Amino acid sequence: MNLFDVYPLNNIEITKARGSNVWDADGTEYLDLYGGHAVISIGHTHPHYVKRLTDQLNKVGFYSNSVKIPIQQQLAEKLGKVSGKTDYQLFLCNSGAEANENALKLASFYNGRSKVIAFKGAFHGRTSLAVSATDNPKIIAPVNETDNIIFLPHNDEQALEKAFTDFGGEISSVIIEGIQGVGGIKVASESFLQKIRSLCDQYNAVFIADSVQCGYGRTGKFYSHDFADVDADIYSMAKGMGNGFPVGGISISPKFKPWHGMLGTTFGGNHLACAAALAVLEVMEQDNLMTNAETVGNYLISELKKFESIKEVRGRGLMIGIDLPEELVSVKKDLLFKHKIFTGEAKPNVIRLLPALNLTKSHADHFLEAFRSLLLSC
Repeated sequence: MNLFDVYPLNNIEITKARGSNVWDADGTEYLDLYGGHAVISIGHTHPHYVKRLTDQLNKVGFYSNSVKIPIQQQLAEKLGKVSGKTDYQLFLCNSGAEANENALKLASFYNGRSKVIAFKGAFHGRTSLAVSATDNPKIIAPVNETDNIIFLPHNDEQALEKAFTDFGGEISSVIIEGIQGVGGIKVASESFLQKIRSLCDQYNAVFIADSVQCGYGRTGKFYSHDFADVDADIYSMAKGMGNGFPVGGISISPKFKPWHGMLGTTFGGNHLACAAALAVLEVMEQDNLMTNAETVGNYLISELKKFESIKEVRGRGLMIGIDLPEELVSVKKDLLFKHKIFTGEAKPNVIRLLPALNLTKSHADHFLEAFRSLLLSC
């Protein structure tokens, strides 16, 4: 049997990782500024993380949600404290797609409506509802197509108001990334997020803050939506939540009332997943990683903006997009194979930086030096 070949792979096998560095099978060292799609939040093989998981595995690795799992409540309390949403409720699942799927479903249960407002460039996952609300026809199978999704231009307040005027009584929810990741590191403006909050309140719709990639401290605040000083009704999260262990969840406003069977999962909230997520929050808190993400991220952004040959730099904290002119699109490949630096892309011309939140200034300077040399050679 062969693998189903759906991934365009770099011919590199990673065999060791620590902090912000990884090594391939030949022993070559790389600087990791991508963290495997923003997953590595506290650094590879962090000692506290490894101990937490090992200790938990030596006790119990898994049992289902048919019994009490106290570590789930420990995680909920720690998440509330670190995020500042102490009165919210936590539902645990396994991925960002599932988090958004459950968020959209919960919103529909709440107000009995079916229409969802999403935005051009959005990416919310590959499960049924999540992919339907994603602006990428290549990954929407015919079975996922729905007339209930209203796609609007990003950051267009007039279009948003018109949609509510036209469909207000039918709109179940508005789902938006605080910063679009796959869509090109496009930041939702503070006034736009405030307008969403206002209209959702006016029409009894649910504000879903997709924080799967842009949350968990990556921008310098726990949720990137916090820059607008508004509270969403539901926050979806995953990726950096487990530092590599599959875990996702939704943080739910106290106005939502659960009933048995409303949501469910086999693996979500298992003992190991909760141990991983607790370790992440403990390290974030102990090492002030949100402050570090803001400080080092702002330094990177300010330095990158000095490079005249690039079109634009977008983002917040350690979620950064570098928009390149067409003639420089080979730079990402050159960073990897010539300078041994992993980065991502949001579109063919946008380099996406999503490193661990404990990235150091010396790491940032190493990247800037390599990037500068490539731009000068083009």
